[in-house]
Amino acid sequence: MIIHKEGYPSIIIAAVILGIAAVIFKSFLPHELAIILTILLAVVVLFVVSFFRIPNRKLSEGNNQIICPADGKVVVMEEIVDEEYYHEKRIQVSIFMSPANVHVNRYPVDGKVLYSKYHPGKFLVAWHPKSSTDNERHSVVIETPGKGTLLVKQIAGALARRIKNYAVVGADVKQTNELGFIKFGSRVDVLLPLNAKIKVNLEQKVQGGVTVLAEW
Repeated sequence: MIIHKEGYPSIIIAAVILGIAAVIFKSFLPHELAIILTILLAVVVLFVVSFFRIPNRKLSEGNNQIICPADGKVVVMEEIVDEEYYHEKRIQVSIFMSPANVHVNRYPVDGKVLYSKYHPGKFLVAWHPKSSTDNERHSVVIETPGKGTLLVKQIAGALARRIKNYAVVGADVKQTNELGFIKFGSRVDVLLPLNAKIKVNLEQKVQGGVTVLAEW
């Protein structure tokens, strides 16, 4: 397991706060209480570290496969009309990322980035029906030659207010490489063509870069 580069500033800040607090506790509180509070703060710091972990995994590859871009649980599988890019019906599959999940997001397919756009917005809870269209988000469209296109949407939530996205329009990208990072969880939507064969079920737990989401 390694720590993602996005985590270092948060981890350093948390560690500094822990160190300062430990000194204050030791100076002004009874010994036993100071130890208890320091341990509790240390647990919080370890939890922050866990947000930014990248576990060792055997990532999936498949020319005809669309791989899950995020860890979490499938919370939406429905046909929608996309108003941002396609302006037509697509199949939306949404993955909710809890604070306990791995937060790195990965490209679900090989291809070329056709579109990459950040949208400021609200911070509704990630399971709110309007979070896909009203929340702060970053959308990326990838074209796989001979297959088609899909849209991956990183969505901020009530807790997750920091989206990092590495997509560059015109760049060639490789399946399971890093697309971005959402600090402290939230949600990722994938908009698929109507003829895609969905390979996951509602409420299923999935792993980013590992679980097959669908097939072209």
